[in-house]
Formats: sequence, structure tokens, C-alpha cells
Amino acid sequence: MISGFATPEGTARYRERFPELRDAGHFRHATGVPGAGELWLSSLGLGTYLGEPTAAYDAGYTAAAQAALAGGINLLDTAINYRHQRSERNLGAALANLLSSSELQRDEVVVCTKAGYLSFDGDLPADPRAYFQREYVDSGLVAPQEIAGGMHSMAPRYLADQLERSRRNLGLETIDVFYLHNPESQLDHVAPTVFVQRLKDAFAALEEAVAAGKIRWYGAATWNAFRVPPGQRGSMPLAAVVEVAREAGGEQHHFRFVQLPFNLGMPEAYAFANQHLEEEAHSALEVAARSGIAVVASASLRQGALTQGLPEFIAKRLGMSSDAGNAIQFARSAPGIVTALIGMSRPEHVAANLQVAAHALTPRTEWEKLFLKK
Repeated sequence: MISGFATPEGTARYRERFPELRDAGHFRHATGVPGAGELWLSSLGLGTYLGEPTAAYDAGYTAAAQAALAGGINLLDTAINYRHQRSERNLGAALANLLSSSELQRDEVVVCTKAGYLSFDGDLPADPRAYFQREYVDSGLVAPQEIAGGMHSMAPRYLADQLERSRRNLGLETIDVFYLHNPESQLDHVAPTVFVQRLKDAFAALEEAVAAGKIRWYGAATWNAFRVPPGQRGSMPLAAVVEVAREAGGEQHHFRFVQLPFNLGMPEAYAFANQHLEEEAHSALEVAARSGIAVVASASLRQGALTQGLPEFIAKRLGMSSDAGNAIQFARSAPGIVTALIGMSRPEHVAANLQVAAHALTPRTEWEKLFLKK
């Protein structure tokens, strides 16, 4: 497997190869994040969620990842369950191709994956329930009571197994960011006290993985957790999650990344003061910044829903030539978002999105006017 991990020196070297993108503000630091704050991260990241588990999509994702890395995108995002482990393997193939040809160095790229959902291997089995039983329960990797909703687990032994599979799929000795995947999904199935203990046990296991050099940082890739108001389904207080990380790893804990949906139709992480810190209400982005957490935006195009039909005033404010471009510009320009993920399964997607990245970010004073009442 390929050794190494993203470093400040490597990501700075990568940034300098793209002066047009550099000067447009496409690369930025995750300011204030201990250990990761000096990395240069691209404002756009390549996502790999959508698509059928077919050879055609495999080839497309591998080609798209190579085009992204060659064109100025140095953050790749996937998950072990995306397309039944195939998306991880596609990224692994792209990395192997570019690293072996010396077009890329390992310390220049940030690779992120996730675990939590029980995953198939390559294809959908004829009997999914029997596959899960045989692969995970009968093998002793996870006890039935450690599986929430029949599909999700944060048990340390299970996470260790998934991490090893992800390392093999990606061909990497060290994964830069390893997320717990939608941990809030367990809140529908276990008591809050049980959930907190599971979270603490998972964080302790991931701190051990950091110490072993298998990951650099960990985090939570979420959907509802930090976005919805307290009391709503899946709501989690970010400050309390950070405190669990402190209990598991001390003040120098490695819980330093959060992924959440952020787009024109889902701006809650900025617009809603639904999180609390020191008894004061703040937005999720504010609490993250004050806690030394980097925030990565998922669903920047809301799975394609924002690529057409946007109100005219959005284009006037953001200045891109297409609705998709304006949606991307909105997410990447948001104060507190370090990288906005875009699903890109073909090289032409990469080329189109890099055209947006070549534009300067929308100034904060202009961006915030989108939230003013007319």
C-alpha cells in the first residue's frame, strides 16, 4: 500500500502548480484546526456517492478523479458503502495511476472516507440479509445488539474491520480523514445514554487508529445531526460531541472534521442558531469554528436539484453563468465552509466545475445579502 499522508508542505506544493486557481482563492486553510489547519484544501472536493455499481461508472469515477487531481482538486471524498465499495476502489485506482507516474505525490492530496453502514462487496447480493448475517454477525465482527436499524454500527471491532477494508480499497497505509457515517441514525433506535457511550467507544477506537498511523483525523459525516433544531429527529449538539472527543482523546483529540449538507436549499448550518456553546445560541458553522473543527459541505447541488430553475436574483448576486455554477459558488463561498463536495463521475463534470473554481469567491458582504429580506 502507498505510504504517507497530506501535509502542509505537500498541499502547498500542489497549490503552487495552479496559479490561476490559487489567485482566485480556490485553496484555503482550515484555519484554527489543530494539526490540519495549515493544509491547503481546494474549495471543491470530488464526491463519489451517486451512480450504479457498474463497470461504466467505475471507469467514469476513476477518470474523473484523475482529472480532478490533475486539474486542481485535492480533496477526494467517498465511503465504504458507496456503490458497494466500488467508489473507494475507483479512487484507489486513480491515486495509484497518478502516484506511479509521479504526476502526484501522496502528501498533496486529502483522502476522506466513512464507515458505519453495513456494506456489500462489489454487487448487491441475492439475499442481502443473509449476506449481512454471514459477513458481519456470524463472523463475530459485530453483535446483533450493536447494529442499529438493521444496517448501522459504531462498534469498535466493526469500525476496525471497515477501516482495514477501506485502506485496502484505497491502497493507502494512512487515510487522512475517517468519518463516522451518519451516527445520528442510531438515535431512532437506542437511548441517548447508550448512544453517547457508543460514540465515546468509537472515538476511543479512532484515537487508537490515529496512534497506529492508519488515519490522521476523524470526524462525523452527518445529514440531520448539526443542521436541525434541538428536539428534531437526529439532532445532535456539536459542543457535546466535541466534549465526548475530549473524553476519548484529551485536549489533543483528533476529532477535527465535520461533514454536513449545505446548499441554497439547505443553508441551516449558517442561517440557524440551533447549536449552543457556553449557554449561547450559535450556528453550527460558528460552533465548529470556535471548537477547531473544519466543516466540509455535502450535497452542494442537492443531487442535481439546484442545477436549474434558480431565482434570477441569485445569479445577479453570485455572478456565474449557469444555475449549477451559482449553486457551487454559493456553497464554496460560504463563511466557515472549507470545501464544498460535488459529485463528479465523468471528467467533463470536473472541467465544468473547475471553471467556477477559477472565479474569485463571492465576498462575504455580498454573499450574506442573499439572506436579507426583500
